[in-house]
Amino acid sequence: MSEVKHNRFLTLMKKGNKSSAVAMIGNSVIAASKAIAYIMSGSGAMFASAMHSLADAVNQGFVFIGSVLSEKKPTRQFPTGFGRVINIFCMIAVIVVTIMAYETIKEGLHLMQHPADHTGGFWLSIIVLIINLVVDGAILLKAMKEILREARVEKKTGAGIVVSAFKNVRRAAPPTRLVFYEDIVAVTGALLALIAIIVTAFTQFNLLDGVATLLIGFLMIGVAFRVGFDNMMGLIGVAAPKDIEEKVLKTILSDEDVTDIKKLRILQEGRYYHVEGLIELRKGLSLAVADDIKFRVQDRIISDQDITDVTLSIIEDDGIVDLSPERLNGLI
Repeated sequence: MSEVKHNRFLTLMKKGNKSSAVAMIGNSVIAASKAIAYIMSGSGAMFASAMHSLADAVNQGFVFIGSVLSEKKPTRQFPTGFGRVINIFCMIAVIVVTIMAYETIKEGLHLMQHPADHTGGFWLSIIVLIINLVVDGAILLKAMKEILREARVEKKTGAGIVVSAFKNVRRAAPPTRLVFYEDIVAVTGALLALIAIIVTAFTQFNLLDGVATLLIGFLMIGVAFRVGFDNMMGLIGVAAPKDIEEKVLKTILSDEDVTDIKKLRILQEGRYYHVEGLIELRKGLSLAVADDIKFRVQDRIISDQDITDVTLSIIEDDGIVDLSPERLNGLI
């Protein structure tokens, strides 16, 4: 029995969000190196960047655990599954980011009032931030590719990956969106910290250190708001994107025995969808034949790997067109 549980646990771990796992490991290493560089240089911007990397590492740990738990199969007590668990863990991550952002903004305001003199650690700071840019840049690229994979977008190359990732980010899983948003800030924050360290090392403009620290703090607040808003909608229950709805409509109407769609509701949980609908069938069918048609349509819909649950009801065509002719023509 224990071996079976162990195998189930490993299976769930493999289904966990890979972007968050990679980001957790990468940001843990970066946070430790930045902390050493901050102690040696006294740079406020380095402190802010270290805080952000630490927040990222903690967040991604929470999010990875949440993504693993959200893959658990439905149970009798939770018949719709655990898809929304990931939203809860992402909200915990938002709290962590907010606390780190507060500390960063407070440090930025302090440095603007009392600019610090940097006595050493210049080259160490530069090396750490360059490594930070490379690692976070690689994590950001992986997150973009993960967005395209989860959104079922055909493979892109070069700048096409970036453009498509921004267009389809709302269709990605909550943990992938979190990694994407946080690493945009991580790369931007590392650039700001790099500029601040170079400028303050060769000029007397020490105020820039505090300004850069403050900007990084505000960027973290922006991430917390964006991710918090997305996951709050996910916890309440949000409708599926328009293209997912259109795809389900096309699948239903492609059946020759379906004449109209009376009602259709598609609910998103995590990155999966639940479909409920009332469809109209042509007149004169026996109950047994009508049931066969219903199950046939359900099987076609659930063949989409992003759709986990389909519940359809059927009625005989009532002669009233519920799906507008204009929309119908656009679907066929």
